[in-house]
Amino acid sequence: MADNASVLSVSIVTPDGRVYENQGTFLAVTTKLGQLGIMPNHVPVISSLEVDVVRVKHGEDEDKIAVNGGFLEFSNNAATIVADSAERQDDIDVARAENARQRAEATIKKAQAAHDADNLARAQVALRRAVNRINVAKH
Repeated sequence: MADNASVLSVSIVTPDGRVYENQGTFLAVTTKLGQLGIMPNHVPVISSLEVDVVRVKHGEDEDKIAVNGGFLEFSNNAATIVADSAERQDDIDVARAENARQRAEATIKKAQAAHDADNLARAQVALRRAVNRINVAKH
């Protein structure tokens, strides 16, 4: 890569440890307020993240990481994402994610029938996480 002023460092950590670390020229995340694209020398940012894909572009390549919530802090060309959980595209077990999606959908139906708002909310989050993992793995 070129000099440090033209790249940014991206690190994604979870309670289980570091999931991703690389340098890139563009970082794309989904915050609670919407999409955010960060290039080198961007103003400092702190934001909470949605369950969605994080994209890191470096050269002609792009890394995709399924991130399940958390926070982004960016300053001095260094982005740190502290996530509840995260998986790199190549590490996602699609069959396991599909099973999680099916379990979440079944739980949603049961919770709706029982008018159980707490279980419904938890199942909806589980469904978003499973769908996010499937989408990241397949694209």
